[in-house]
Amino acid sequence: MRTPDGVSESDFRKALEEFANIVGSQWVFTSPEAVDLYRDVYSIYRNEPEEPVIPAAIAPYTAEEVQAVVKVANRYRIPLYPISTGKNLGYGGPSPVYSGSLVLDLKRMDRILNVDVQSATVLVEPGVSFYQLYEYFEENNIPLTMDIPDPAWGSLVGHALDRGLAHTYSQYGRDRWSSRCGMEVVLPTGELIRTGTGAAENTAIWQDHQYGMGPQIDGIFAQSNYGVVTKMGFWLRPAHEGFRRGRVHFANFDDIHKMLELDTRLQNMEVYNGMANLGTPLYGSMMPGMHEKPVTDPEHLRLLEIKDSKRPDPGPLARYGKENRIPFWVLDLKYHGPNSITKAQWEYTRDLFSREVPGCWFTEYEPLTFPLDKATMDTLNEPGRVEKVHLGIPTLARFASVMRSELNPNPDVGHLWFAPMVPKNGTEVLKAQEVLQRETDRLGVKLPFPYYAQMPLFWYPRVGIFLAGWQVSPDPKVNQRTREQYIELTQICADLGWTEYRAPAPLHKDIIGMANGFNDSAMMKFRNTLKDAIDPNGIISAGRYDVWPKHLREERES
Repeated sequence: MRTPDGVSESDFRKALEEFANIVGSQWVFTSPEAVDLYRDVYSIYRNEPEEPVIPAAIAPYTAEEVQAVVKVANRYRIPLYPISTGKNLGYGGPSPVYSGSLVLDLKRMDRILNVDVQSATVLVEPGVSFYQLYEYFEENNIPLTMDIPDPAWGSLVGHALDRGLAHTYSQYGRDRWSSRCGMEVVLPTGELIRTGTGAAENTAIWQDHQYGMGPQIDGIFAQSNYGVVTKMGFWLRPAHEGFRRGRVHFANFDDIHKMLELDTRLQNMEVYNGMANLGTPLYGSMMPGMHEKPVTDPEHLRLLEIKDSKRPDPGPLARYGKENRIPFWVLDLKYHGPNSITKAQWEYTRDLFSREVPGCWFTEYEPLTFPLDKATMDTLNEPGRVEKVHLGIPTLARFASVMRSELNPNPDVGHLWFAPMVPKNGTEVLKAQEVLQRETDRLGVKLPFPYYAQMPLFWYPRVGIFLAGWQVSPDPKVNQRTREQYIELTQICADLGWTEYRAPAPLHKDIIGMANGFNDSAMMKFRNTLKDAIDPNGIISAGRYDVWPKHLREERES
């Protein structure tokens, strides 16, 4: 029997018996077939010695069971790795960072505990998925909607804790974490706390107000390993009344500067509140939701040839675009709200761009009125229509786009997400395209589209994310080279001030320090100090985001 490092087989068997007494023997998984399900299917260390070994998994049903499991783990010094639903694909999936950790699987904790329609709030457990909550609202005619990622099979809680981003709304930079309100956490000692106003003995506003009295500690539980979150509240939105979509087309290469300047102004004024998409059709943009046809014209293809890793000359491309009514840049904007209001918002948008950017033109789509009829629902996701995810309707469409199909007969076996953030201005975006193109070519990285055909995703209001999936191979030698390439490019970006917004768990130990080097890595030292105080036995998620308990830190440094 494989046991965690430093744990004897007899102690491990005793601990498993105690875990079984807490959660039920059927919810303690030790067979090779069962624990294999917790391997990272996209692992960049697949079948290599560095791939984490998982001795067992435990699936509690209540917060009280989580407390009891954590206390037993402390007594036997058994490391645990909590997961919500294990769908964090491309960032580590359900697999622990530290080999020998037991997976603490919270999928059975899938209760929707409270819904307040008037306040537009909900309280859920970590096993609740976006699909589940959406279906609950539909089945019970609850007039609420939420920001949805795609794929939507993951957990609201897990998505928030990794500060994941969604695709429906942009108002207030509504990433999942910023919409959370009130958490219940099992600390590494097994003690239970509630954050915000939940710290009061009797509170009526736990999901309504993010702050309690004194220091706010919610943030230490995101992208970290300081506890196990068992409940989390979220702010939602009233159900849709209407939806409007429009595109602004730009003819000239240099229009990118005004495009991003004005887009930022509109977003910060909340003139539009949907998730914008940006594309560059002349460079062959294939961004999600843009629905541009692949470039097939021989003349256009000739103009797109990349030589010596240099951007295809924008001059001839712009002339070709004007002759064929193909824009250089496209800004795809979305507006949620009553159609009478979004009509005025779209008109303001058109007036602003018409004044500021000569030669731009517009496409306006038929607004939608809710609830949607079946005929309209059936046409969504088709070319020229809006993606369902932009309406808060969960799907697996984007995940399915990388699966085997006529357009993709040989899909990858997996990927790592690479996601450097750049400032939202034209100069920096163009610079990032050029640097990323040059360096990926130099390193031999193979990506589906050149960086000149990619625009950053402006999921956050003031920065763009150049998201790319780095291919995982069944060949360990290829994966070793991929890791080296990934680490080198991460350092290049960090040196230019473009840190990643998330990081794949298998590479935490190699890249987290690049984003935390200020003042001799003072932030990392502070995080370690917290870890030693909160989790002296190193029970929870050792190594996650490169925060290690003291005894493992000393081993790694020796």
